[in-house]
Amino acid sequence: MASDREFGDGPLARGAAAVYHALVLEFLLVLASSPGLVLLFSLVPDRSNIPLAALALVPLGPALSATVFAWRAVLTKGGLEPARHFWRGYRLNALAVLRWWVPALAVLALLGIDVAYLDAVGALDGTARAVLGLILVLLAVVVMIVAMHALVVTSLFELRTRDALRLALHHAGRFPLATLGLLSLALLALGVVALTSDWVLVLLGAVFALLLLHNAKPIITDIEENFTA
Repeated sequence: MASDREFGDGPLARGAAAVYHALVLEFLLVLASSPGLVLLFSLVPDRSNIPLAALALVPLGPALSATVFAWRAVLTKGGLEPARHFWRGYRLNALAVLRWWVPALAVLALLGIDVAYLDAVGALDGTARAVLGLILVLLAVVVMIVAMHALVVTSLFELRTRDALRLALHHAGRFPLATLGLLSLALLALGVVALTSDWVLVLLGAVFALLLLHNAKPIITDIEENFTA
């Protein structure tokens, strides 16, 4: 196996290896997500397009999972073969991720539609709409948190779908700092989009996957010590 020593042993060499890994994984993440990204960026920003936006995000799940898998392999095994790790992770985990990723996107799309069309509910006054809207947003946040925890769990461990989701939900409560970390990453992503554009967030996808993996370290350790042989 190739080694990071091919770049040398100094800080500059290690930095060059890290940049190389990030660039390769970013390219592969965009490539694997490209069918959905083409659809996503062709949509007009309108609430009626929420279902299509959810559909466009379907390829992102397996691609992001493969990136998390590749980062873990690179960080633990070393070497200069991020592409090989990416495609191995994609092959191993794509179907497992899609089993819960697609339903999660469907739920988020339904919640998004409910929030977007809340003003059309004439039976509710302003206060009731605000309370219902807050509840729907909180539900969406819970789904997002469980999904992100499940993404890491499914990427690194071979588990049944219901077991992966149970562990994700369990660890979301057991490790509140990791859950707060996910919320921070979500706010960071929203900030990047607000201050720049959607494309900038896409081009930071590999970095986001690395932060997602780093944030989940205590969860990964706990699963390795208490839930795997």
